[in-house]
Amino acid sequence: MKISVLGCGRWGSCIAWYLDKIGHEVLSCGLADAPEFIQLEQTHRNDYLVFPESIEVSPDLEYAVSRAEVIVISISSQHLRSYFQEISRYPLDGKTVVLCMKGVEASTGKRLSEIVGEFVDESKTPVAVWVGPGHPQDYVKGIPNCMVIDSSNREVKEKLVSEFTSELIRFYIGKDLIGSEIGAAAKNVIGLAAGMLDGLHYTSLKGALMARGTQEISRLIAALGGNYMSAFGLCHLGDYEATLFSPWSHNRKYGEEFVQGKRFEKLAEGVMTSKALYKLGLEHDVDLPIVTAVYKALFEGADVMDEIQKMFVRKVKEEF
Repeated sequence: MKISVLGCGRWGSCIAWYLDKIGHEVLSCGLADAPEFIQLEQTHRNDYLVFPESIEVSPDLEYAVSRAEVIVISISSQHLRSYFQEISRYPLDGKTVVLCMKGVEASTGKRLSEIVGEFVDESKTPVAVWVGPGHPQDYVKGIPNCMVIDSSNREVKEKLVSEFTSELIRFYIGKDLIGSEIGAAAKNVIGLAAGMLDGLHYTSLKGALMARGTQEISRLIAALGGNYMSAFGLCHLGDYEATLFSPWSHNRKYGEEFVQGKRFEKLAEGVMTSKALYKLGLEHDVDLPIVTAVYKALFEGADVMDEIQKMFVRKVKEEF
């Protein structure tokens, strides 16, 4: 299968490496002036892995799109709309788009597949999402994990799972596109909260954060028309170890440094996603205390300790 991976950051380069490893014809495409692309083009390596010579590296977006049967996109979720405006200038009929980012558009509250759906006829250009746990640093060492591919098109997701699964990544067929996308995006917000607890030396609270965070996100998924059980699957709860505990988690690290008054320079998708989820909670009248606390700390200057105390004095309720 000819696959073009658009985006060559940490996760995009890992996806290209993985898909080549399991036998596909892979091209890695990035912005010509981006440092991570220049490094890959010149050395065929980055800080995480080494590309074999079988992976083609090119900045030519038109060529990358035209050659591909499957277009895998791994960029900042907040840039997807503007990026797809450019991609949609090229013929896309007969191709499948796979989104590997985890986010919700902050300005609209739209899921990423909804954004792509504004530019393509999904009967001709199916859209799928690839979500779940895992870090490049583990995959390149041969440490396996499980992930999910979901789509509104049953045939497409079954084909992708069949083509992409291996001894390194076991894929499952998702059954709830809304839940898969919201759950995957929301775990980054919970990751920010976990990092804040680490930065305050309240790490022992992370167990309660996991339990209550999953409940909270399940309510939002249900309100949006998804299956609340998706929050307890690989897209959300299953990704907690990689996001709430790993030293490689950008969201956890961002939260930790935020409460310590430091500035984390790498992309943490949960920051803008907290804004989107807060907006969705208000619009759909869903109680999201953890999301609200993270949002208010990041965007309204609220004190994190004050937000924690507010959650502890909330009205007593039954757990389930």
